[in-house]
Amino acid sequence: MTMTFADLALAPSLLQALAEQGYAHPTPIQAQSIPMLLQGRDMLGMAQTGTGKTAAFALPLLHRLAADPRPAPKGGTRILVLAPTRELVSQIAAGFESFGRHLSLSVTTIFGGVSQFHQVAALKAGVDIVVAAPGRLLDLIEQRLCDLSQLEALVLDEADQMLDMGFAKPIERLVATLPKDRQTLLFSATMPKSIVALAESLLTDPASVEIAPPSTTVDRIEQSVMFLDAAHKKEALLALLRTPDMGQAVVFTLQKNIANEVCAFISESGITAEALHGNKSQGQRERALDAFRAGDVQVLVATDIAARGIDVDTVTHVFNHDLPSLPESYVHRIGRTGRAGRSGYAITLCDAEQRAWLHDVEREIGRQLTVQDDHEWHCEIARHSTKRAPVLGGGPVKQVKPPKAPKERRVWTEEEKLAARMAASAA
Repeated sequence: MTMTFADLALAPSLLQALAEQGYAHPTPIQAQSIPMLLQGRDMLGMAQTGTGKTAAFALPLLHRLAADPRPAPKGGTRILVLAPTRELVSQIAAGFESFGRHLSLSVTTIFGGVSQFHQVAALKAGVDIVVAAPGRLLDLIEQRLCDLSQLEALVLDEADQMLDMGFAKPIERLVATLPKDRQTLLFSATMPKSIVALAESLLTDPASVEIAPPSTTVDRIEQSVMFLDAAHKKEALLALLRTPDMGQAVVFTLQKNIANEVCAFISESGITAEALHGNKSQGQRERALDAFRAGDVQVLVATDIAARGIDVDTVTHVFNHDLPSLPESYVHRIGRTGRAGRSGYAITLCDAEQRAWLHDVEREIGRQLTVQDDHEWHCEIARHSTKRAPVLGGGPVKQVKPPKAPKERRVWTEEEKLAARMAASAA
């Protein structure tokens, strides 16, 4: 018999909220995580994007607060969730508010790029749940405007991306201010050695949940590649956006200026589009995401800043206008579609300069993408190119031989890794 949320013994107010939103059956990560988290266990969870990870930790934490409805500590919070980007912080907070709609609980977001005035005011009064980016939160702690000495539970979501973005030291300094007697949850899409080391330093006798192996992609997503000249990418993308089965789409570019160019090109063709990247103000980013979620905008053109921060069930297609320089970013990008049990399509536009990056992606996911060659822009030169585009901030383009075996994994130099991570965090 299929498990329901009622079988998990969650508070009636949470079950009511879930029913109102049409959620009856937990996803695998929710079914495995929630019972152990309700027992107060620490947890190390690994799941690919789009598997329902937010509800897996939000529901048991909301249940905990509902069962013990005492006031939040002045100047601090009872529950703290850390996430790497402003978009993901806002998305997680919206999840808590949605699932906890019938509970009298306060939720506050804390991140940079905006005034700290309202964040400080909320903390001063006491907040039940704070969802924060590490940098701004640590800044408030060091200003003595935030006291986490009475924290009950800590969640680190997308921990691998936080470490990739250089948050290791801020997290270490922040955790040093927390009480040792707390519940700690660490979720990551991948499990490199750095995450294992972080988990060992933070977690006590943790339960372990693994829903998918590292870097696997959702089976429901049909993945394909088109080989073409770089000069034809925008034209090909526009043709794809005009196909009859097109719903909402996310287009990923490698650089912010390219995102602006692609967005302008799409908009001039009569298709509604917004750009999302690090040069946009927080207000502009929120307005773009709100319009996209509301269906007022059909296409969101983004850099990797949005690779883990867009949770819109109606996204039917993801397009890689540019391949990512870090192959694991591909998995997070295409995870913007195929959500909530739906199917999705991920189409990559690959030119000769980025052909070697496609090899890296295929090694990462353990399969080759289906080649679409029945289009007017097909380029055999790009398909068989041995060029390798430089990682942003890296050295010159190097000629490399294509891999002999698709399962063989390329070893990245530390210089390449650092350059790619700096580019991703600046996106």
